[in-house]
Order: sequence, then structure tokens, then C-alpha cells
Amino acid sequence: MIQGSMNKINDKPLRILMPSYRSHPYTGGQGIYMRLVTKAMIDLGHTVEVLSGQPYPILDKGVGLTKLPSLDLYSYDSPLEAFRLSLLREPINLYEWLSHLSGGFSEPYTFGERMAVWGKKNYKNFDVVHDNQTLAYGLLKLKKLGLPVVGTIHHPITMDKRIDIKHADTISLKILKWRWYSFLKMQIRVARKLDPIIVVSENTRKDLIKDFKIDTKKTRKVLHGIDHETFQPIPSIKRKANQLITTASADVPLKGLIYLIRAYAGLLKEFPDLKLIVIGRLREGPTEKELKKEGIKEKVKFVSNLTSRQIAELYAESTIAVSPSVYEGFGFPAGEAMSCGIPLVSTNGGSLPEVVGDAGIIVPHSDPKALKGAIKSLLNSPEIRIEFGKKGRRRVLENFTWSRAAKELVEVYREAIENANNRP
Repeated sequence: MIQGSMNKINDKPLRILMPSYRSHPYTGGQGIYMRLVTKAMIDLGHTVEVLSGQPYPILDKGVGLTKLPSLDLYSYDSPLEAFRLSLLREPINLYEWLSHLSGGFSEPYTFGERMAVWGKKNYKNFDVVHDNQTLAYGLLKLKKLGLPVVGTIHHPITMDKRIDIKHADTISLKILKWRWYSFLKMQIRVARKLDPIIVVSENTRKDLIKDFKIDTKKTRKVLHGIDHETFQPIPSIKRKANQLITTASADVPLKGLIYLIRAYAGLLKEFPDLKLIVIGRLREGPTEKELKKEGIKEKVKFVSNLTSRQIAELYAESTIAVSPSVYEGFGFPAGEAMSCGIPLVSTNGGSLPEVVGDAGIIVPHSDPKALKGAIKSLLNSPEIRIEFGKKGRRRVLENFTWSRAAKELVEVYREAIENANNRP
């Protein structure tokens, strides 16, 4: 009887609260994760409510959304434009504005405080909280109310901080970067109090233990899924023989686009008709300077605000996909490219080797010469390109489905619920 009762509890659909301070897919991997993981949970029969600030997520039918608006200060050219007298009456808003004015990034903290206020009235409606790397103090306030809290950490932001500061051109910019990343102190403190913690790769687990000083026994690895139904081969589109494609933020050193630009400039000497498409925006900064320096700004095409289907179509027509990142916690673009059946050249940055496996060519990160050599070898080998394309698609279907990821996450939720019930 006892075993039967436990099975009923374990089969019971869960009411899941998922906080994520910025959740739109265009903001990066965390936004993609939020849309796809919530859909997978709904497909399993659970209910999900997302808490989010701007930019708000794109969610599938059946997933609830509660909006907790921030001041959305990055939508203004200057924080001074966002000042209102009403800020003086609202301490959280005033703190967010003053922090932004002084170069800080307080959105995770202020989102967490707004979440805690909302949670006092609503926490009884949920069985578990699954945080999407907000890691705000507000989570601990929900935990004190009795809600089990688990958190996904895609990768420790300490990696971003180190690479950003290293690539800053001036001392003043290095100081500004250091100030911006001050929210990391909060994230480290909160992460240490969560049990269990979901990591998305062995590399993330290793870096989290090193940088956050997390007990390895608290971590549970759940690999992401890839939207293999949207990102799939499109046989009706003819693949070109001279087009590279990458997904990379031009102004984020972590993504390594500048190294691909240098490799591409070298390849043009041997393949003068070779094209490069970058899914991302070009802003003023090191990448634009590099393009001008190499004299190839007009040859590189930047595209943005694409649907997933449009990205899949670009993969279908391109010759080779490149993932040039210096570091990735997982690497959605690499997985999506593989799922589309396009041959991939990837660096060994962060978790990328775990995603790519033997289904692509892997080279050292931050090495334009190595990127150039790998791309050249594939440009000259159409049969190997076809082989890698098939292996990539097969690897995604065998290892990176969202149904598998969702089932493993539910096991972690139930562990957290049991731990909370047994807490003295």
C-alpha cells in the first residue's frame, strides 16, 4: 500500500513555476530554453506558469505567463530618459534605475524582489519552482515560504566576466565591465543554497564547482534538447557550394566571431566567391573594426529577427555551419545546425565538444588558423560534408530531444519536493 501511494504521488502532474528575468528567444539561449522546455512540460501533462520581465517570452499554447515588468532601461538611449518622479516612491524601481545609471546590472536582483512580493500571495498554487539562471535573492524568500526551488545553470557567468574584461580595450572599460558583473556575488550566494542544481553539461558542472564552489553532489546533469522538428533538413532547398553560416553576437567576445572573421578573410584569398552569413546584429565595436581592417565589411551579411523556420532555410542552403565560440555552456546554434543536416566546424569552447561529438570537426577556440584549415578541408571534400551532415542529424535525434530532457527534469523536481517535505 505504501509503495502504491508513493507511485501515485510520483505520477501526479506537477504545477511548475518558472522564473526567468529575460525570456525572449532573441535574447539568447536562455530564451530558447524557456520556450522549448515549457512546451515539453505541457506535453507531459504538467502545468507551467512563467514569470518574466521584458523582453517577454514567446510561449506555446497552454503555458501561462505572468508579467513582472522591469524598467526596461536598455530600451532607452540614456537612463536619464527613463527617470520619473514616481521612482522616488518605489524603492525597487529607484534601485534599478540608480544601479543602471552607475553602470550596474540589477535586473536579476530587482526581478527577484518583485517575484518574492508576487509569491507571497501565489506560492500555494505551485508544487515546485524551476529557476532559469536568475539566481536572485527572491528565490530564497520563496524557499522560506516552503516552495521547493531548483535552478538551471547554463554556465557560470564568471566565464563571461573574465573574457569580457580581458577583451576590453581600456582601463576605464575594464572597470565598467567589472561593475556591470557585480550581480555575480548574489548569484554565487544563491546557487550555493539551492539543492539540487541542474547543469546542462559536464563542462558546466566542472566550471560551476570551480567558480561557484558548489558541492558536486548537489548537481544533476540534464542535457538540453534541440527543436528537431523545426530544425530539420529541407531537401527541396538546394545547398550552395560557397556559403558559410554562423550564429554569433558581434559584440560579445564570448561568441568568438572575430576569430571567424579573420579565418574568413584568409579563405577569401583561395575562395574569392565564398560568402559568410552571420545570424546576428553588427554594432559598433571590435568586430566592425576588424571587418573594416580586413576590407571585407561589405562581403559579410548580417541578418536578424528571423523565425526558426527562416534560420532552418538558411542552414539548408548553406555549405558549412561554423560555431566559433570561445565558451558555451551548451551551444544551441551548434545543435540546431547539426539537426538541419549541415556539416559543422566547431571550436572546443566550453561544452561544444559534448554537443558535437564525432559529428563535426572540432578545433581549438580563439584560433583563426585552425578554423580556416577545418573550413578549407570541408570546402574541398563534398563527400565528407554529406557524411557529417547525416551524422549530425542522427546525433541530435539520439541524444538531444526535449521529451527526454523534460522527463529527466521532472525527476529532479520530484527529488526537490521530497527533500523539502523531509526538511526538519
